[in-house]
Amino acid sequence: MANQRSERVAVEIQRLVAQILRDDIHDPRVQQVNLTDTRVTGDLSQATLYYSLLSDLASDAEKAQKGLEKAKGVIRHELAQRMTMYKVPELIFKKDESVAYGNKIDELLRNLNK
Repeated sequence: MANQRSERVAVEIQRLVAQILRDDIHDPRVQQVNLTDTRVTGDLSQATLYYSLLSDLASDAEKAQKGLEKAKGVIRHELAQRMTMYKVPELIFKKDESVAYGNKIDELLRNLNK
C-alpha cells in the first residue's frame, strides 16, 4: 500500500516540479532541464528527481545543477502551496546518465557491424 502511495506522490511531484520549472523559475540555467524520473522514499521524506539536458557539454550540466540547487527552496515552497501533504519531501536533483549510456551502447553496436 505504501509503495502505491509513494509512486502516486512521485508522479505528482514530477508533474508539479516540471510545471514550476517551466512557469515560475526564470533562471536561464534551468531552461533546458527535462525531468525524466522521480523516486520517493517509502516514508515520503525525500524525493530524488532525475533530469536530462539537451546539451552534452559538462559546463552546461554543472550550470544546470547549480541552478537547480539555487531554485530548490522556491520549488519546494511552490510544491507546499500546490500539494495537500502534511510535509513536502526534501528535493534532491541528480543528472540522469541513462541517455548517455544508451547512446554509448548504440555506438558500440554500430561499430560491431563495421
